[in-house]
Amino acid sequence: MSATIGKPQAYPHPHVNDTWLAKLREDIVEPALPIVDAHHHLWERNGRYLLDELRADLASGHNLRATVFIQCGFAYRTDGPAELHPVGETEYVAGVAAQAEAAGVRACAGIVGYCDFRLGDAVDRVLEAHIEAGGSRFKGIRQSAGWDPAVILTTATPATQGLLLDPAFRTGLGRLHRFGLTYECSFYHPQLPQVIDLARAFPDQPICANHCGGPICIGPYREHPQETFAAWQRDLRELARCPNVVLKLGGQAMTIRGFAFHEQVLPPSSGELATAWRPFMETCIEAFGADRCMFESNFPVDKGMCSYPVVWNAFKRLAAGCSDAEKAALFHGTAARFYRLGDIA
Repeated sequence: MSATIGKPQAYPHPHVNDTWLAKLREDIVEPALPIVDAHHHLWERNGRYLLDELRADLASGHNLRATVFIQCGFAYRTDGPAELHPVGETEYVAGVAAQAEAAGVRACAGIVGYCDFRLGDAVDRVLEAHIEAGGSRFKGIRQSAGWDPAVILTTATPATQGLLLDPAFRTGLGRLHRFGLTYECSFYHPQLPQVIDLARAFPDQPICANHCGGPICIGPYREHPQETFAAWQRDLRELARCPNVVLKLGGQAMTIRGFAFHEQVLPPSSGELATAWRPFMETCIEAFGADRCMFESNFPVDKGMCSYPVVWNAFKRLAAGCSDAEKAALFHGTAARFYRLGDIA
């Protein structure tokens, strides 16, 4: 990309406005289709999204069979060794999962926690603590790598430049496989070559790339949209050549993707979302194939721009031309296999 980066800016997630979201109602598309929500959070940050809010979304009309919780820096321990503080998040979410399961809801059937792989071989202690806290629900680790000179990071655990290439990080990541755990990676599209290098360095390590490969469509990247899209598309297709990588389809209702649906008088319809996201989603499915893609809500982050029934309607519109087998993979099969959730359909 030839644009000048200039001064970095923050692109915060819009706050959830339930009153605004309620202004748009849609009939549910294909209500019987089983779904695994492969990516959501729980937190009390710029609003509350805990079990009550999650259950309300899960009950909003689609056939949600299970969900996967992804780390977000919530409910950490406040005492004891610092490297074990993130285990508090797994403890909390495991409690939520047990409470939900007692009510017949497989919320947080999979849990992905956090550790700093730069601890090297010492990550074993952290991984063992996560597994003890989460039991069979604990599936893997996400240490996000998203860094770009145009972006001020506002995540709970902001990444440093070049994290994926750091030898200490790679030493720690190499410990995952012996525990049978997955690696979850959130990043920005200019970092795709680093993700490719990592996937090739650890060919036996299952890796999940988040949010359609992290396209940035703001700031200097907005100046040359065709060049930005072409660079993302080229590198995403190369990543798809790594058989140990799967891809999440979602995380597009964010300001960093160049959208501002939250500024409209009415919330976007599923048709509007599908139209806006189609070039990226179709590229993803074409490159990876349905058997290596999974839809995700990314709630409550994406809830700042669209409601739960509408975002899943949008995904179903995007998959309308797929076969039944492809839809099964996209909506539940790939996620159930990757996160080892057992029988879903």
